[in-house]
Amino acid sequence: MRRYAILSNRKRVIIALVHTVAFLLLAVYTGTLVVRPLHAGSPVSGWIMAGVYCAVTTALLVLAAVSGNAIERIYFGLVTTSAGFGVARQIVGDAGIPVAVYVRVAMLACAVAVGVAILREYLGGRNEVRRAT
Repeated sequence: MRRYAILSNRKRVIIALVHTVAFLLLAVYTGTLVVRPLHAGSPVSGWIMAGVYCAVTTALLVLAAVSGNAIERIYFGLVTTSAGFGVARQIVGDAGIPVAVYVRVAMLACAVAVGVAILREYLGGRNEVRRAT
């Protein structure tokens, strides 16, 4: 089994996978909403959302940088890309980058698939241990 730096046990993988599925559903829902570009007169909530997206993207970028192996790095790269397009959509609006909604959903869907593959590695290893004893 591969060595993971961040997703180092089954519990962490399940937590990451639950978050990814939740954000996938959120991305699908927010894809139905119209996002206007930020400017000086924008509501405070728009600026707060942009700040949250920036913080999340930065944290995910750090996780992608310190992740252990290729599959873990791909997983964090996918969720970071999705968050980055969320930032871009929040700042420039739907008219500035209309493909952002689709990229976010596609990246998160791919991240779910990668997360399931990682979880299956842990579940497969657990079954092998049971059979050996």
